[in-house]
Amino acid sequence: MDLEAAIDAFAEHLRTVRRLSPATVRAYRTDLRDLRDAAGSVGLESVDLEALRDWLWRATQRGDARSTLARRAAAARSFFGWATEQQLIAHDPSLRLIAPKRGHSLPTVASKEAMAQLLDGRRELAAGGDPVNLRDHAVLELLYGAGIRVSELCGLDVDDVDLQRGTARVLGKGSKERVVPFGAPAGDAIGAYLTRGRPVLAARATRDGAAMFLGSRGGRLGPRAVYALVADVLAPLVGTETVGPHALRHTAATHLLDGGADLRAVQELLGHASLGTTQIYTHVSAERLTATYRLAHPRA
Repeated sequence: MDLEAAIDAFAEHLRTVRRLSPATVRAYRTDLRDLRDAAGSVGLESVDLEALRDWLWRATQRGDARSTLARRAAAARSFFGWATEQQLIAHDPSLRLIAPKRGHSLPTVASKEAMAQLLDGRRELAAGGDPVNLRDHAVLELLYGAGIRVSELCGLDVDDVDLQRGTARVLGKGSKERVVPFGAPAGDAIGAYLTRGRPVLAARATRDGAAMFLGSRGGRLGPRAVYALVADVLAPLVGTETVGPHALRHTAATHLLDGGADLRAVQELLGHASLGTTQIYTHVSAERLTATYRLAHPRA
């Protein structure tokens, strides 16, 4: 089997068997096609350890970040592990492949004061009754209030949200469903949007849809629009232009831990498969504590 055909078969396996999200499957395919371009038109069995090392070395010379190298090495290991299991190759050439470890950069987090300023401002803007402003306020309150992913927010249907109980049923990575709570401010914003905003946006659609959040033309709101919204309102508060909806998820998790929430409870809320993924937020909280200590303690 040639390399391109094997990559296509692996992508189908990721989509149908492992049930990964379309974005994750595209990321795997992109990394593996970079390997294909480096290896040339060869069969799957022709790619050996030296070819893999040469691929990563070229990426290093190109100036790729350590995180990119680590991600591509992980994609190669997953791909060749699958190929070995499927008996497409006799031996896995990636078993001894080593890539630089990812850097331990801490996530972007907004302060509690900045979030209060942001959400209060959006509430005042939404009070004018514009349907898009009502929607945007509800989106921001829910991203921060429930700590959900942008894909989970965009995938919500109206029936997934229970305003009386203050919960939302979301579909996370690997098609795993979970129920997450949200607070009264998010509930109020969602209620106002459903009453005064969504009906106006839904009237612009060519057909009636079940989506909770709608775009200006009445279709389901997409991740790109949410990224643009968050970047516009959050970037000035955190001092960086490269900020997206995930920053609100980081912020929610950090503020929960700052407030004394149990780490495993935060893991369950965020839908992390591994506790180690959640533990990055303990480092953020520790760094904030250290900064406060150095500013306030006379012996710091």
